[in-house]
Amino acid sequence: MSRLYWIDAGDEVPIVRQCELAGVSRATVYAHRRSSPEDTTDLLLCGLLDEIYTRRPFYGSRRMVVELRTQGHEVNRKCVQRLMRGMGLAAIAPGPHTSRPHPQHKVYPYLLRGVAVTRPNQVWSTDITYIRLARGFCYLVAIMDWYSRKVLSWRLSDTMEVGFCVDCLEGALQLYGPPEVFNSDQGSQFTADSFTRVLKRAGVTISMDGRGRAFDNIFVERLWRTVKYEDIYLKGYANLSEVILGLTEYFPFYNDERPHTALANETPATVYRTRQGGGALIVDKYGPAATPPAEPATPGQRCSAASKAQAVA
Repeated sequence: MSRLYWIDAGDEVPIVRQCELAGVSRATVYAHRRSSPEDTTDLLLCGLLDEIYTRRPFYGSRRMVVELRTQGHEVNRKCVQRLMRGMGLAAIAPGPHTSRPHPQHKVYPYLLRGVAVTRPNQVWSTDITYIRLARGFCYLVAIMDWYSRKVLSWRLSDTMEVGFCVDCLEGALQLYGPPEVFNSDQGSQFTADSFTRVLKRAGVTISMDGRGRAFDNIFVERLWRTVKYEDIYLKGYANLSEVILGLTEYFPFYNDERPHTALANETPATVYRTRQGGGALIVDKYGPAATPPAEPATPGQRCSAASKAQAVA
């Protein structure tokens, strides 16, 4: 019988002392405890939630429950809310409390509604997404140039700490210089002083998505959908090292080889380099100058500044 089974978390003797008496490493005991059937079920549900969210990012916890039950998983809303909260997922639909900034962090206004993006490095934006692994999960942050849709920098982490976001930002600034405007959501990573301080030092104007305006950063949301369906779901990465190797191959393909519908089938790298064929425009009928008089628009609709008839992909 393994000495691991001598350890009883409910015993009056502290686990530290039990490990000393049994000659067992505490790390081994804790690792064994983490591999419980409940954890395995949570990982399975997290994977399913990730796939559903990628297909239907407007689904909240109620619809997620319905979707999971149709797939044969008996879950309640509290369980789904707990898992979505841990994954950093929230329905991208207008409504209150879709993004929760840190209460002590400053939140900046959204500056891009009705603004035509007509050149590279005019507007950058960022976001974080969840990536499921064979055992556990990790987080991916990326910075994108709105004009060209080029991914300028990306980083991976197994936690939601701000450090990997700051590293991603500093990497993009070092390679491409500062943009005029940098947009993000109101998440605590992007409102943190360590993150905004880097932008201020570079002389960048800060913009943040409005509360209940989940489509204000739609270009990065569509990047996540593309990355997951074209790489992550196909590869089924087992650990963080595999994800790093896989995305190191994928993002050059995305930037340099993959034709983009909204760019007249040019690649993001070509549009960024030539400064031709890109663009973006946030159109909102509620904005005072967001919609041309003869062209009423649906709230949150995006279109290319170079050709409004082209679809955004």
